[in-house]
Amino acid sequence: MFRSIFLQLLAAIITAVGAGVLVGTRGAVSVGIAAVACILPNLMFVLRLQSVAQRSGSSYAANFFLGEFLKIAATIGLVAIAIKGYPEMHWPSMMIGFAIVLHAGFLAFWNKS
Repeated sequence: MFRSIFLQLLAAIITAVGAGVLVGTRGAVSVGIAAVACILPNLMFVLRLQSVAQRSGSSYAANFFLGEFLKIAATIGLVAIAIKGYPEMHWPSMMIGFAIVLHAGFLAFWNKS
């Protein structure tokens, strides 16, 4: 599971560099904000699932769905805070950053080596 977090971080860095080259600092910061809003809740979700998986008698499915709901709520909350805190947001860079970072996690399941 941590492999998906690593791939998301790697995709965020590459996307932020690309946005920085094309748009400038504003684009790189916008991608960074999107990356933090995606990666931080995902990391907390992975840590929670790892701790639940080691406990006996706990409902893994219930914890998964509750964790997924909280992850989505945390992502929305972080984006709302970022919008208020960084009014110079470059929206195309942020949305592209979201799309790339969120999809990068699926690459972890593509090649199981």
